[in-house]
Amino acid sequence: MAHPSQVRLHSSVPVFLVDDVNATAAWYREQLGFGIAGIFPPTGTAGWASLQRDGAEIMLQRLKGYKKETVYERRDGGVWNAYIRLTGVAKFYETVKGKPFVKKTLEREPYGDWDFEIVDLNGYVVVFGGDETVER
Repeated sequence: MAHPSQVRLHSSVPVFLVDDVNATAAWYREQLGFGIAGIFPPTGTAGWASLQRDGAEIMLQRLKGYKKETVYERRDGGVWNAYIRLTGVAKFYETVKGKPFVKKTLEREPYGDWDFEIVDLNGYVVVFGGDETVER
């Protein structure tokens, strides 16, 4: 199928269902340095938020009472909810190293990337990775 030259996809954004958008947005800001690019409504209990850091974005949607099922162990190598590529993966890892939400430490993977995994306060697994040379 031919694609028109005027059409260009720019990005894909994971959308996480959460019970508390406000608390989750604050966690991403405090723990990972994401900014809150948008939150609605702007006061009170939010139903939606956009979290951004550099070119990465995660959106949150509120579903009252939602509890994410834990499925990480069902697949060899784990089940991920988002993979964020970055420059400076080792430097970023140093900012979170030793924190209780780090699920897997920084390692070189068979596919060439260096990456590490975190688990947010809702149970979402976010992987941060890059293919640069990392001095260990």
